Amino acid sequence: MTAAAEPSFPPATARQWRRSEEARGLALISPTFLYALALLFLPVLIVFLYSFWTQDYLTIDRTFTLKNYRQALGEPIYQDLLARSLYISLTVSVITVVLSYPIAWFISFHGGLNKNFWLFVITIPCWTSYLLRVMSWKVILGYQGVMNTGLMKLGIIEQPLTSLLYNANAVIITLVHSWAAFAILPIFISLEKIDRSLIEAAADLGDGPIRRFFRIVLPLSMPGVISAFLIVMIPTVGDYVTPQLVGGKEGVMIASAIQASFGKAANWPLGAALSVTTMVIVTLLAGAIVLGLRLIVRGIR
Repeated sequence: MTAAAEPSFPPATARQWRRSEEARGLALISPTFLYALALLFLPVLIVFLYSFWTQDYLTIDRTFTLKNYRQALGEPIYQDLLARSLYISLTVSVITVVLSYPIAWFISFHGGLNKNFWLFVITIPCWTSYLLRVMSWKVILGYQGVMNTGLMKLGIIEQPLTSLLYNANAVIITLVHSWAAFAILPIFISLEKIDRSLIEAAADLGDGPIRRFFRIVLPLSMPGVISAFLIVMIPTVGDYVTPQLVGGKEGVMIASAIQASFGKAANWPLGAALSVTTMVIVTLLAGAIVLGLRLIVRGIR
């Protein structure tokens, strides 16, 4: 804590304040705070500054311009990629939360002494490499993969399907599996915090299981649902590996365009503008979703 930041106390009072728990707490968190600020804020600031510059081969022109943002928002190819990224991300988030909620509910209300075991089982896929998990779905959905082989042996199809892989649906399926554990855990924690006596009181007053769920369990677990939704949505918008491996041309997302701008195209300012644009749109969308879910909870109550 610097002297300039200290309150204007008399010398004796200042010495006493420096020995207080507040001063020791600030001194304790200051290095961590500055370290986190340097790692989080400075990179974003650098990207933000780059977005207003232009680049000619390896030469950066630091003259202020909005050309990159006009290109990022105006060209159809970037509009399509951003729209597809948002569509895939929202779809993955909704499906993941809908599928994760019953699992979290079962563990919380019926897991008994085996709750830790079930949580352990859920996190096992996360022990392997993310790349390996994506590649496994490539094997499952491939032309001669597990899915086509199984369907052919059951007599459902006569020849392998080509529509299972290298499209947006393959990206959605892979991302749902990859992020399921990250959605289950916050929902489970939120369900664990619910006072069971409230559910018992509602049952005593004549509410059935469905009514108890919608009036008590769902509203009280909504913070976990919102957290799970955001945990899945925000990273999947900028996912690069999954679309590259299982998406094909129909599954390309905005991250591929950003990578190309920073890589082969050697146009860092355009890549920075695409990054900032995506970040701002995702932030606004996430805020609108959180507000909407809170309004829904109030309506349920």
